[in-house]
Amino acid sequence: MGVGRRMKKQGPPAPLSEEHFANLKRKKGLPVDDTTTEARSSKKRRTAAKPEKPAKRVRGEPTKAVVTSEPAAKQANGTKQAPGASENGPNASKAKPKMAALPEPDSDDEMDDEIDDEFGASDLDDASASDLGGAKLGDDFLGSDDDSVYDSDQDNVENAKKEKFVFSDDEEEDDDDREERLTAANIEGLSRKLDQQRAREAEENEAELREEALQTNIDGDKPQVLGDEDEEDELSSKTKGLLAPDLQMLRTRITETIRVLEDFTNLADEGRSRAEYTSQLLKDVCAYYGYNDFLAEKLFNLFPPREAFAFFEANETARPVVIRTNTLRTHRRDLAQALINRGVTLEPVGKWSKVGLQVFESSVPLGATPEYLAGHYILQAASSFLPVMALCPQENERVLDMAAAPGGKTTHLAALMKNTGAIFANDPSKTRAKGLIGNIHRLGARNVIVCNYDAREFPRVMGGFDRVLLDAPCTGTGVIAKDPAVKTNRDEKDFQQLPHTQKQLLLAAIDSVNHASKTGGYVVYSTCSVAVEENEQVVAYALSRRPNVKLVETGLPFGKEGFTSYMGKSFHPSLKLTRRYYPHLYNVDGFFVAKFKKVGPTPGNAVLANGKKDKEAASAKAASDANGDEVIDKTPISAEVDNEGEDDFGGFDDDEDVNYIERAKRNAMRRRGLDPKALKKGQGKKGADEEAGPKETVKGQSSEKVKEKVTEKTKNMSTEKAKTKSKSKEKK
Repeated sequence: MGVGRRMKKQGPPAPLSEEHFANLKRKKGLPVDDTTTEARSSKKRRTAAKPEKPAKRVRGEPTKAVVTSEPAAKQANGTKQAPGASENGPNASKAKPKMAALPEPDSDDEMDDEIDDEFGASDLDDASASDLGGAKLGDDFLGSDDDSVYDSDQDNVENAKKEKFVFSDDEEEDDDDREERLTAANIEGLSRKLDQQRAREAEENEAELREEALQTNIDGDKPQVLGDEDEEDELSSKTKGLLAPDLQMLRTRITETIRVLEDFTNLADEGRSRAEYTSQLLKDVCAYYGYNDFLAEKLFNLFPPREAFAFFEANETARPVVIRTNTLRTHRRDLAQALINRGVTLEPVGKWSKVGLQVFESSVPLGATPEYLAGHYILQAASSFLPVMALCPQENERVLDMAAAPGGKTTHLAALMKNTGAIFANDPSKTRAKGLIGNIHRLGARNVIVCNYDAREFPRVMGGFDRVLLDAPCTGTGVIAKDPAVKTNRDEKDFQQLPHTQKQLLLAAIDSVNHASKTGGYVVYSTCSVAVEENEQVVAYALSRRPNVKLVETGLPFGKEGFTSYMGKSFHPSLKLTRRYYPHLYNVDGFFVAKFKKVGPTPGNAVLANGKKDKEAASAKAASDANGDEVIDKTPISAEVDNEGEDDFGGFDDDEDVNYIERAKRNAMRRRGLDPKALKKGQGKKGADEEAGPKETVKGQSSEKVKEKVTEKTKNMSTEKAKTKSKSKEKK
């Protein structure tokens, strides 16, 4: 191939012959079967003077370097000369017109044979070895594996060694055609390469997952979860030093520890106890999720290890946004259509509720839509529907909501009662009661009376309700997704104080119900906590202190049964009727619901929450037994009434109290801008009037006699005047 030879169009590559493979093997130094090749007399040579064709080298004989070095093969313009240009010399430039008219070889084999004839195979081998540094053909050489793929990179390498071509006017069209043909020829090879790359990436991903060992079930594979004491000390020092833990390592170790605890006999290390694995798991949970040690252990003991992990994981994701339709204003179908028109994506919360809508996406704020301001719905968690559904109030009943703020449950009760009867919504906080009033007005509940009492005093304030709802204050372990501060704020003291308050409130709720109600007599106790201390233990306490109540079915279509035994403690079998709700099972906030039925009056010897007997209730019981009349119990549980004769404070000094009272009155008059001395003047006049009382009475009697005489004289005078007038008329 001379200098400046123009590349012409070429068709698809011809099939490779055996001779071509033999040449490739010779270049690699591999043994070749002896095949006789006939010389082709029809080939046309590029130069007039053909050098003598050297004999092909035999394996093992040294080859002579014939091709000149790189610096000698460069021309004046800096371009690298072709291997044959140095031999032809200046005749190459003269031969350009003649070479343009030469026919193109039929195939690559012919071109290779021509090159071998002109330069010799051994020379080409040495030249390629010297230029490439002895590099050999790799395994991805297309010609040795696949006959149907055309490798254009090889032509690019060969063309890079050649000098610049002399392009004609129609060269651009030739390039376009050549690119189209090369693309069509390489499309199969490129697709194959992409498939191989994807398969390789998939294998690497699978290998990475296996290495991480997130989910491994290999028989006999014992994970090394428990490390040495030095490693544990190092980890604890990092934790105390407020260094960021390796979350991926912690999560992997948590899953491995859970797998060991589930199959402890086969996967546990020898000499390791279950307590060691459990303590390690709790440490990892505290470090990964941010719980304190006390709360993590308390929540972990509620579930098996796998379910406990699901519970902790569910607390990291927020519950779906739910709204409750106010059936006093609209219907759920109409509300859903109105919100969809405003760009809200929603669907019914479930078959168990006829008023709930679950919102997935909203382009408008749900707390500022015209429908919200008109009272068509309220933002309320799905778990808050459950206590009202369990209470199931009827129309024209008297219902008490002991902890009503912010009003979601109260307005739900009003909607179920269709604004009939009376609902007493109580809340001990005045600030929260203001929000309660606002929601009641916005939602159109007209049968609600808002009051502000301590709920433990309510049996004394008013009793005889048909139904009572008590959503007691709690630690909030069921709503950690809403309030993550619970993870660190709650300690053992909270789990001692709050259950005591809950017991008092539940006894007050039971005493406020009328057991003789024809339609009611029910109490519903609920908390947004999953702790046994606030749920089953409180219910068991109420059953032991009030034998006149019993647990009944809640009527809720789903939920997990309450505990009848926990950590060595056993409860009444009827606690199976209570219901528990978990975020990882039902995608609602953690909740507890229990429903009581009051079957009789509170006994006279009932024990209060403070451990003392109610003397007022005992006296009322004795009076009812004596009269034979049925008395509705309205006994309080928060205060104890002592006998009037007993005085624990040692008596009072009435004279000293008078001085304090007068001083207080004078101070009050000064604040009003009045003269405090006027108080003494008034008292002096009052005393004088009391002394002059008898004299005034005497004077009063004499004055009455005088009045009688005067009246008689006036009567006589009037009669005399009348007589004189009549006489004068007669004379006329």
